[in-house]
Amino acid sequence: MADIAEGRVGIDDATAQLRRLPIEQVDRFATLDTHRHLRTGFPEVIFCAGKTDDQIVAIVRVLADREGCVLATRMRPETAQRLAAEGLEGVYHDGARLYQLFRTPRPAPVGHIVCCCAGTSDLPVLDEAALTAETMGSRVDRLADVGVAGIHRLLRHADLLQEANVVVCVAGMEGALPSVVGGLVSAPVIAVPTSVGYGAHFGGLAPLLTMLNSCASGVTVVNIDNGFGAGYSAHLINSRIANAAKGAAA
Repeated sequence: MADIAEGRVGIDDATAQLRRLPIEQVDRFATLDTHRHLRTGFPEVIFCAGKTDDQIVAIVRVLADREGCVLATRMRPETAQRLAAEGLEGVYHDGARLYQLFRTPRPAPVGHIVCCCAGTSDLPVLDEAALTAETMGSRVDRLADVGVAGIHRLLRHADLLQEANVVVCVAGMEGALPSVVGGLVSAPVIAVPTSVGYGAHFGGLAPLLTMLNSCASGVTVVNIDNGFGAGYSAHLINSRIANAAKGAAA
């Protein structure tokens, strides 16, 4: 309404935009939720696995026209190259398989999340979690290779962990890291099991069960390799805490 009143948007353009609310059909393969950001604070995120490059290009183009930020997960490098060739050149993170396209300046990050992982092999999942939270607007610190097999590596960062509003713990193998961190901090801990490990690890099932049976209070668990889900949830918690603190200060 303000854009109309101040002459930035004409009546015809405003009418066309209203016709597309709250959903927009993209060919016959996607129905985009264009009100998602109004309800949840962030636009719909594209899950690229199982989609063709043509489908992803079409979806990114529509979201880029309507949103200030586009986030896509599980994207192939070839798809990112295709997007760049189509004039949709964003930032592609190869390890995390995550794509960001910013059409408006990003606000200063808020709060504080710490994302830690047990081993270097867990870094792709840690990066997916951290980049998701950063894209949504959280301030994130990363701690890599701080697993319980050398627990002194973790304990040297105890002060940083205790300052966080939320801690994301990523671990494969036996998945013990979240329980240890849960006993060190007063913040919520979001545990992410990974599919990193040997045969008896069952592709991530072993750490998933360990984390679900954690004896540390305050630990919640997302699915195997779901860095995106952990980062998204961590941001929602962190932003609520940061906004509450800002309101109290005012």
